[in-house]
Amino acid sequence: MTPLPAFHDDLDASLAELWRLLGEGARKAGSGFHTPALATVDAERRPQVRTVVLRAADRETGTLRFHCDRRSRKADEIAATGLAALHAYDRDTKIQIRVSGQARLHTDDALADAAWAGSMAMSRVCYGTVPAPGARIAAGDAYTLPEAEEAVALGRANFCAVQVRAEALEFLYLDRRGHRRAGFFRDGAGWDGRWLVP
Repeated sequence: MTPLPAFHDDLDASLAELWRLLGEGARKAGSGFHTPALATVDAERRPQVRTVVLRAADRETGTLRFHCDRRSRKADEIAATGLAALHAYDRDTKIQIRVSGQARLHTDDALADAAWAGSMAMSRVCYGTVPAPGARIAAGDAYTLPEAEEAVALGRANFCAVQVRAEALEFLYLDRRGHRRAGFFRDGAGWDGRWLVP
C-alpha cells in the first residue's frame, strides 16, 4: 500500500504543500492548479464563476496573480468589491485548494508592466479584441483580434494584472484511509492553521 504523504497529519507540512502546488500551478500548464476557478459577486449580488490562468503564487506575501481584460465583467466586479475567491482541484493528487481574500486590479503600475512584459505574444492578442469581452454580437465570429504586431499597442491599454492577497486558505486531501482538511487564516505576517472536518 502506498504510504501516506508527509503532510497527512502535519498542519505545517499541509501549508507548505498548498503553496508548493500553487507555485507549480503558476509555472506548469499541465498542473491541476494552473487554471483555477475564480469567484466574484456581480452588481446584483449574484455569484459569478469562471476559469483563469494562475500566473504567480508567492508564499512569502501570501498572494496569487492572474491576468484579465480591464473591460471585462470580472474586472468590474473585483473593482467594486475588492474581493475574490479561487478554487482548484487536481484529481491526480486528490487535492483541492481554496483561496479567498482581497483582490486588487493593477493596470498602470510596475506590477502590470512587468506582467505584460512577461506575457506571450499569443496572450497579448486577446487583450486587443474588439468589441470588449462579454459584449453581445450578431454572430459567433463578429469580433476582431489584432495582428500580433498591433497587439502590443492595442492590448496593453486593456490589460490588467489581478493580485489576490489571501486571507483564508483551505487544503483538502482525499484518501480512503482518512481525508484531511486544513484551514489557514491570516494572522499578521503568518497563518493560523487548524484541522477541519472534511
